[in-house]
Amino acid sequence: MSEVRIIGGLYRGRKLRFKAVAGLRPSLGRVRETLFNWLQGRIEGRRVLDLYCGSGALGVEALSRGAARVVFVDTSRTAVGTLRQNLRTLAVADSAAQVLQVHAEKYLQGSQASAEAPVDLLLLDPPFATPDLAIRSLALCLERRLLARDARVYFELPRRSSDTTIEALLALPVEILRDQTAGDCRFLLLELDPEDAANAAATPSID
Repeated sequence: MSEVRIIGGLYRGRKLRFKAVAGLRPSLGRVRETLFNWLQGRIEGRRVLDLYCGSGALGVEALSRGAARVVFVDTSRTAVGTLRQNLRTLAVADSAAQVLQVHAEKYLQGSQASAEAPVDLLLLDPPFATPDLAIRSLALCLERRLLARDARVYFELPRRSSDTTIEALLALPVEILRDQTAGDCRFLLLELDPEDAANAAATPSID
């Protein structure tokens, strides 16, 4: 078993334990700390969607800092089972968190994603081998109007191939607020293009 430590908030210092799974690579502690410093004042009471959640470290950090609800999505049975156990250990209320074993795109196309909209913070940290998954997921969120007008989007990707991926990212109606590197990863904080924000989720879309 490996583990990551929660950086701040209610669960500060608590550990999430997880089993090795192909492609599972929890965000570095200093990356999580930087992200949530960027997000100060934008977490408490908000709705969060943690796609490709893996260990769940990002979403649990949001819960620790007062997020009203986090939906965790991953395809790995092992990762999902371990995350559910970690949430029970932390005594996270069922109303505050839900963990789903499903492909991200299938989830985003379904009625449950619509019911959970609008999302205030979208966390995108897919396996480094497939950063294009995040582009497709973000495009689906925009197409289905699942994001709040003032939503923030976090995107973590491999540094070595980031320029090509970011070129594809910027073809979408988003703007980069923050852009930083740490080790072999590059991580960004995005917002909706102001001209496109009117098309974001005022009310959930209906299937």
